[in-house]
Amino acid sequence: MIRRSLAALLALLTAGGCAAPVKAEKSEDKYNFVFVLTDDLSTNLLPYLPQVQQLAKEGTSFANYTVTDSLCCPSRSSLFTGEFPHDTGIFTNGGADGGFDTFKKKGEEASTFATDLHDAGYRTAMMGKYLNGYLPKDTYVPPGWDEWDVAGNGYGEYNYNLLENGKVVHYGHDYLTDVISAKAQGFITASAKADKPFLVELATFAPHAPYTPADEDKDKFPGLTAPRTPAFDTLPIEPPTWLAGKPPLTAAEKRDIDTAFRKRAQSVQAVDRMIGDLRQTLEKAGVADHTVVVFSSDNGYHMGEHRLTPGKQTAFDTDVRVPLVMAGPGIRPGATVTGPAENIDLRPTFADLAGTTAPASVDGRSLRPLLEGTGDWRTTALIEHHGPDVDPTDPDFPAKGSGNPPTYEAIRTTAYTYVEYADGSREYYDHAKDPEQLHNTAGSLPAAQLAALHQSLRTLVNCHANC
Repeated sequence: MIRRSLAALLALLTAGGCAAPVKAEKSEDKYNFVFVLTDDLSTNLLPYLPQVQQLAKEGTSFANYTVTDSLCCPSRSSLFTGEFPHDTGIFTNGGADGGFDTFKKKGEEASTFATDLHDAGYRTAMMGKYLNGYLPKDTYVPPGWDEWDVAGNGYGEYNYNLLENGKVVHYGHDYLTDVISAKAQGFITASAKADKPFLVELATFAPHAPYTPADEDKDKFPGLTAPRTPAFDTLPIEPPTWLAGKPPLTAAEKRDIDTAFRKRAQSVQAVDRMIGDLRQTLEKAGVADHTVVVFSSDNGYHMGEHRLTPGKQTAFDTDVRVPLVMAGPGIRPGATVTGPAENIDLRPTFADLAGTTAPASVDGRSLRPLLEGTGDWRTTALIEHHGPDVDPTDPDFPAKGSGNPPTYEAIRTTAYTYVEYADGSREYYDHAKDPEQLHNTAGSLPAAQLAALHQSLRTLVNCHANC
């Protein structure tokens, strides 16, 4: 294995030390893309991300952006392909219905936003985390990527391997977020010098457990505790079967939640610095005015809400509603979109802004009309999940008390969330009256309304294009 220090890496890359790119059409003819995808970042971490707040002031935020499944691999699969789990076949992090191996075996990698833009003449780079089960030692690079700097088990942020364009490189005490930041800065600089349009995805492992901050951040926010919202340590009225009977959080559990939240806030400081450094690099390279910067997360994360210890996989807003901020040319500054957007929409959006098209089979729609403040939009988003998770080797395997729901399908609008479980349980939360989702009224809804909700859900579950 090759060993390399972060300082040497940054010096090499910012000097344009990447492999010489192929000359193509001028980059000013097409928008560039810098896509920062965090891991398990919930909306309650936004106050600790000043660079993201600045990005929101300069661009557009999506108030009702949801993921197709509040779990890493199925969410990322939807993001890459623009398809729901019922079309990708990826519902979990491993096994026959999930994980990198299944994604690859099903041929999903042959058609992604990377292949769209690569075929349109873009230089493309993937850095950080790919899909659960991917291992650098296999030296595999999927189609559509020119630059590939991807880790496997990078959750600890230190002492990990990256596959760097065919070579496995070990890093000991170089913080992973800093490493991919340096690499992305070099990629941007080299692409600008080559006058070629580019897309780079920086998929951080932060703030995923074990919530490891950079050394320089580990003492920040002393005394910080997790938000005590009305949902904290509160069981919903008429909870679904899997949640019913959950006891109140213990004092020890609350202390652990507070510690975890503080570490999560610390761990995203490097992400925030990275965003600032990337934007400075875009300015220095002279391509900022032709670059769209995108910030989001693969899923949310609950920490004490509904009496659940830290985790995800539920249909509660804590888990399925995540940040999406986009800034760049043609995007309205300081705007907030309230229409229901989903991660399936990013692929067609990238294609649209790049002047090309995603395949007609893609379930998502381009967000461009919303970014420009024009056009009609869908009213309903779909969430699909297979459970419970029974794989103890899964890095997202739910700890005791963190929530491990059975298979469910759900729809979310700006007005409500409706969930149907495989065990027959149902949930309905009125967002206006019950924003914390503490009063499940599914059992008291009129039969006609329940039938209409069921039909709306089935329509989306059976949708296979432009949903």
